[in-house]
Amino acid sequence: MAEIQNYTLNFGPQHPAAHGVLRLVLELDGEVIQRADPHIGLLHRATEKLAEHRTFLQTLPYMDRLDYVSMMVNEHAYCMAIERLVGVEVPLRGQYIRVMFDEITRILNHLMSIGSHALDVGAMAVFLYAFREREDLMDCYEAVSGARLHAAYYRPGGVYRDLPGTMPQYKANKYRSDKELKAMNDARSGSLLDFIEDFTNRFPACVDEYETLLTDNRIWKQRLVGVGVVDPDRAKALGFTGPMLRGSGVEWDLRKMQPYEVYDRVEFDIPVGRNGDSYDRYLVRIAEMRESNRIIRQCVQWLRNNPGPVITDNHKVAPPSREGMKTGMEDLIHHFKLFSEGMHVPTGEVYAGVEHPKGEFGIYLVSDGGNKPYRMKIRAPGFVHLQALDEMSRGHMIADAVTIIGTQDIVFGEIDR
Repeated sequence: MAEIQNYTLNFGPQHPAAHGVLRLVLELDGEVIQRADPHIGLLHRATEKLAEHRTFLQTLPYMDRLDYVSMMVNEHAYCMAIERLVGVEVPLRGQYIRVMFDEITRILNHLMSIGSHALDVGAMAVFLYAFREREDLMDCYEAVSGARLHAAYYRPGGVYRDLPGTMPQYKANKYRSDKELKAMNDARSGSLLDFIEDFTNRFPACVDEYETLLTDNRIWKQRLVGVGVVDPDRAKALGFTGPMLRGSGVEWDLRKMQPYEVYDRVEFDIPVGRNGDSYDRYLVRIAEMRESNRIIRQCVQWLRNNPGPVITDNHKVAPPSREGMKTGMEDLIHHFKLFSEGMHVPTGEVYAGVEHPKGEFGIYLVSDGGNKPYRMKIRAPGFVHLQALDEMSRGHMIADAVTIIGTQDIVFGEIDR
């Protein structure tokens, strides 16, 4: 009788669980995965090369388009790299705003991660619940930057502008009663900080709801427990960072170990897992949302009591105020020079890494003294995690490949950059 051969199967890039344009070539023995070969290149947008032909400021919006679920955190690493080369200080209020929006972005990311992961393995409701809270946080993005997704709010030397004193209101229409409209606008009657504070008061109960739907759900546990196990030493050897590393029990977080901005001024804990499986990584992300909520509350409190500048007054890096341009020719020249020619960054090289929701996101920047990056290299956490997909999948079923892709929280914008 002839020996049965393994066969190969294309998983993606059209598969709904392929998170963008991931193509997996699976070598199967029946339904058991013997090898998983990730193929990338279907999305490649040459972001690092494009940066060489744009001024430092023109490259900033490309950061939002890398991991398009963690927009402002990408901007943060890029701005920090420029600031280190130029030697510019960010005002304290600007630092607190950055940390607050980093954590808002972390919650946005984890809501998408948990919602889409649940959807991938067959749970529909959590996705809808998670998007309910994402809408509120997207409104915060829109309030400060005018955009719900690609904000371009962080700038070298601080942030684009201070927090607005009002929030957009829902308008009356024939489908809403006055009572419904009032309830919808209740939290929007004050400033952005009032709105964010109201969100932080409501959010812990929302996380409880996600946990009620998933944490002790036997189907969810059957799909995640013991799937994609990576032990601590192997996780470190593979270059894991973020929830992927902490899920394996390694307490490593750049916000604590190499603090930047004002992370050394706020209190929070680092959640870690025990077993290194997909279920532990889910629990770590749930716990991280609670910790992010804690940090946001502290930032709101500080920002309420401490007005001040939000961007540097070095006009070679940041534009002058509108008032200044109306009264002084020098400020007007600085404005035109900055937006036409761009800033000139001193010769040198620098690496800036931040604790991105998915892991360590880093920008390695080389300047030759010109107004454009000479070279830029992006250290994307998803790219590093994807190389472990083969190792994590072997011996599991095809259906478990979906769980493993979900637990890695892959977004292809940063992987296929």
